[in-house]
Amino acid sequence: MAKRRLRVLLSEGGSTSARQAISVLGRAGHHVEICDPSPLCLGRFSRFVRAVHRCPPLRRDPAGYLGFVTDLLATHRFDVLLPIHEQGLVFARAPDRIAELSGVALPSYASYRTAVTKAGFSRLLESLGLPQPPTRIVISERELREIACTPCVIKTSVGTASRGVWRVPDRAALERAVRELHAADGFAGEVLVQDCVAGPIEHAQAVFDRGELLALHAYRQIAAGAGGGPSHKLSIRGDAVRADVAAIGAALGWHGALSFDVIRPANDARPLFIDCNPRLVEPMSAQLAGLDLVDLLLRLSLGEHPASPAPSRDGVRSHLGMQALLGCALRSGSRQDVMRECGRLMLRQPPYAGSAEELTQVGRDWFSAVPLAATAVILMAAPGRAAALAAKGWGDHLLDAAAIARIDRGFEPA
Repeated sequence: MAKRRLRVLLSEGGSTSARQAISVLGRAGHHVEICDPSPLCLGRFSRFVRAVHRCPPLRRDPAGYLGFVTDLLATHRFDVLLPIHEQGLVFARAPDRIAELSGVALPSYASYRTAVTKAGFSRLLESLGLPQPPTRIVISERELREIACTPCVIKTSVGTASRGVWRVPDRAALERAVRELHAADGFAGEVLVQDCVAGPIEHAQAVFDRGELLALHAYRQIAAGAGGGPSHKLSIRGDAVRADVAAIGAALGWHGALSFDVIRPANDARPLFIDCNPRLVEPMSAQLAGLDLVDLLLRLSLGEHPASPAPSRDGVRSHLGMQALLGCALRSGSRQDVMRECGRLMLRQPPYAGSAEELTQVGRDWFSAVPLAATAVILMAAPGRAAALAAKGWGDHLLDAAAIARIDRGFEPA
């Protein structure tokens, strides 16, 4: 564990990943500050956060965002910059500029660029001979219609938290997906079409030291919340994906955190990779299972080469209460269902019995209860507002294809 108290700057504060990292860092005694374009981001509601710096939005102004962060690092002298979300792409584009101001653990820009898009990751899997659902990549509506056979999954190449993903069971759903792709300018970039594969969704979180796998944590999605991400998790052994994850990290020369979504086919065959996130996604599951991935990132950021820690425990249950409530409201739209879910959450009745809260650990951080309580009150009064509340997590702190293109060009004006 990083022995001294560090000054840590998080690259954003609106995501569930950032909120969980704040808890891990704060409980370890580190000084935590965040920058985010929203003055009311999720991370603000924590007693561990010493300051919130309102920054330009990454998506609309990546150059302004980078300038803001580098000025902040220069004036406040942080020990570590922690790229907790897609902002890592901007930092990887200007590694020397960042490295002279703060410790940071990042791969090369080319490697990050490969991992940040679904098309890039799919091509990497193909080149390494690693398993994924049968996948085709198209760039037009005509091509999409020619190859799309239902049921299938359609994905834009850029997207986070299930944005830009359509599950297409029939032709009517395909027509809706095409209309929404046009509305979102989805055909401006590459579009993936994948065969549907039945089986549970699992997640793997890895930390690498210059291409060498240091640590791996895995968990199974027990139930989905808002946006399709897991609201209930069960930690599992990662043996089934360890060799493949190590091969991906070695091929990319990855330095820092890298996370994956996989499907384990119903016949219990080799898991299939379906997504990659070039960052640490929601680290609390690993923390509860005895593996401190955040501390490993801090040590790598400081230039250390830590030894591989003991593996995480399997069988640890955890949940995100806020995501569960939003998911309940989105599925049913019923006030009664939301109230019943609130009751089960408060009384720790199944499925919350024997499960630890990841997002709002009120006993250690009372201020974190504010967003959860506000979400519960709003949904009990108006369940139909669930979609708008969930969308707040998918804001201007995330990348889109246009922002990536500007970063590729070196932050030229739009």
